Formats: sequence, structure tokens, C-alpha cells
Amino acid sequence: MPETFVIVGAGLAGAKAAETLRTEGFDGRIVMFGAEAERPYERPPLSKDYLRGEAGREKVYVHGEAFYEENEIELRLRTSVAAIDAPSREAVLESGERVAFDRLLLATGAAPRKLDAPGHELDGIHYLRDVEDSDLLRGRLESGSGRVVVIGAGWIGAEAAASARQKGWDVVLVEMTDVPLERVLGRDLGAIYRDIHIDHGVDFRGGVSLERFEGGLGGWVERVALSDGSSVDCDFVIVGVGVTPRVDMAAASGIEVDNGVVVDERLESSVSGVFAAGDIANAYHPIAGRRIRVEHWANALNQGPAAARNMLGAGEAYERVPYFFSDQYDVGMEYSGFPSDWDEVVFRGDVDAREFIAFWLADSRVVAGMNVNVWDVTDPIQELVRSGAQVDRARLADTDVPLEEIASAVKS
Repeated sequence: MPETFVIVGAGLAGAKAAETLRTEGFDGRIVMFGAEAERPYERPPLSKDYLRGEAGREKVYVHGEAFYEENEIELRLRTSVAAIDAPSREAVLESGERVAFDRLLLATGAAPRKLDAPGHELDGIHYLRDVEDSDLLRGRLESGSGRVVVIGAGWIGAEAAASARQKGWDVVLVEMTDVPLERVLGRDLGAIYRDIHIDHGVDFRGGVSLERFEGGLGGWVERVALSDGSSVDCDFVIVGVGVTPRVDMAAASGIEVDNGVVVDERLESSVSGVFAAGDIANAYHPIAGRRIRVEHWANALNQGPAAARNMLGAGEAYERVPYFFSDQYDVGMEYSGFPSDWDEVVFRGDVDAREFIAFWLADSRVVAGMNVNVWDVTDPIQELVRSGAQVDRARLADTDVPLEEIASAVKS
């Protein structure tokens, strides 16, 4: 009897897993459940060119509309899985329907962290996670101009702020730390991104937090009050204060969770035959020597296929160095590595011109690297991270020494 593989979550990780199952020759039944009404799509454009109206809806989809039918993938949208009955090997839908499986992949992603500050129920307070959120904000940005307050200067908040500014809106960017992205990049790199936003006319408010939202008689947000005693009038608000993995269903089903679904290096959970990939997977990483959970596009893109191959018995460890990218105004960056403690940051290139590479070093070992408006260097950066070898910081900073030469030396 043909096997049935179930995929819970119709995002990038789930869609690429389904594609991989077919390309690897799996000829059994594939059923993919998605809670949203849209077929699988990618999220990076939602805060960038799609939000600004520079790209159409077709830009965001992972596959063409006919892909799933042509590959005999049962894509069931607007359908949520309520539980995994591990002993019976069945996915239990909210409707009560049960779908038997031989292998199952959890790829339910993450949900935006909501603020519960006074006034949070007012209209005009937006979160940016799915394509419907982006559509709504896109309409707001195209409706005219005014002032928008963005709460949170992480990647989503910073990109949304940049897009709003590029659309001609006045932007006030509020961040609890002194500079954007301080927890990930550190103060020096965060200050660079602060200055990028200020140079483009953003009113950056660092080291302050939200006290409350305030609105008028119509129930629409009209201003935000901040912890420093100031208040900011606004036409609407965008909140980007992080996400949390969607693990409630997994936990209730007896699957081990801890900051995501706990999986081994093969992406298999505590329940045999149940795997996880993407934002939800807290996976043991052989290079890092610890479990890590990565909330970025490349992780979903690559982890979904890796999980699919392991569902087929490949038994391969997922060892890719985490990677993500961000575009804000005319500044593009790529980051590779493991966010962790570091001793120093070494710069290579022209920081003032915003054309440089930054390396985070711990005990003279590169733990992460970020290239800003410098391209085609991801491979050597990742090789330096992957090697775990000590490097000469002077050579690392010297643009006359080819980066490929340094990477080749540590590899050999």
C-alpha cells in the first residue's frame, strides 16, 4: 500500500519539502495543510518591494498555481490541524477528520508577538506577517502620506520603516535598545543602521519603549505615548517586535518543545517519524554544537528539502551555516553565521561609504560575517565560519588580501 506523507504548514518550508519528495522519487500520497487561504508564498517581499507596490502577487508564490495538481500534491488550504495522534499515526483536523500518515513534517512557522499595552485594541495598529497584512499596509501607504510610527527596529520593523519612508511617509522608529538590531549585530553595527535610517529622514527614538496607544472617539489610533514622557501623533502604527514559534499543537500532542519543536540534526522530533523544519524547528546543529532556531528565509528554503530527504530515509545531518539578507533603501546586506558571544568586530572595506564586510570574532575565530553592499563573498565568509579555525585579524581586515585566499587557507 502506498505511503502517505503529511505536511502541516503551507509556507516555504512545507512547499519545498513537498517538491523535494517528488523530485527524490516519492510516489506515495502527499497531503499539505495550510491555515491561510493562499497557496505557499515567500515572506521577504512582504516588507520590501511587494509592500511598496513594486512587485505583484505572483512575485511572492513559491510555485505556479498548477504545480500542486501537476505533482499530485493535495494542497488543502483554510485547513488547520488540531492535534497529532502519535500512537495512531494520524493528523486530527479541527473539523474532526483524521488523516493517517507514515511520516509527518511540522512546518507551521511563527506568529507575530503581540503587544498588550493600553490601547492595543484600537484600529490602525498593524502587524506584518502574512500577505494579507502586507496588502492592508500597502493600501495604507498608497492612500496618501502622513506619519507612521513603527514599534521595534528589528529586521521586519526596520524594513517596513524603510519602505514607508520610500513611499513618502514621515516615519518615527521606536526601539527599546539604543540602536537598531543591537541584540543581533552589537552596538557598532547597530549604530550604522541607525544612521542609515536617520540619513533617509527617519526620526529614530532609541532607548525608549511604548507606554500606551491613544485614540480618538472613532476608535482609531492617533498617537503613541513613550516611556521618556514624549508622545507622537500618527496616522497608523506598525508593530514589529519579533515572533514566537507556533508550538501549541505540537506540545499538546506530546511532542517535545523548547523554544520551538526540539529536533535532532536530522530534523526528527521526539516522536519517531515526525519531523520539523523552518521557523518552528529548534534543531541541533553539528557545527554550532548546540540547538539553534533560525527565523529566516534561507533556513526554510533549505531545511524543508533536508527534512523531506530524511523522511525518505537519507539520514543526513543539516549543517548549513545560517544565512539571511536584508535590503533597506540603497543598502543591501547578507549575514552568515551563528548569533553568539564575540570578542570583537573586524571591519574590512569602507564603513563610511557603506561598502564593507564585518566579521564577528571569538577567540580569533570567525563566528559570523556580514557583507554590506559587497557582493559574491558569501561562500568564503561561510567557509571561515564553518572551519572554526583561528584567523589573522590583520589579514582579515586587509582588502589587498583576497578573502578567498584566507578562506582557502583555513579550509586546507
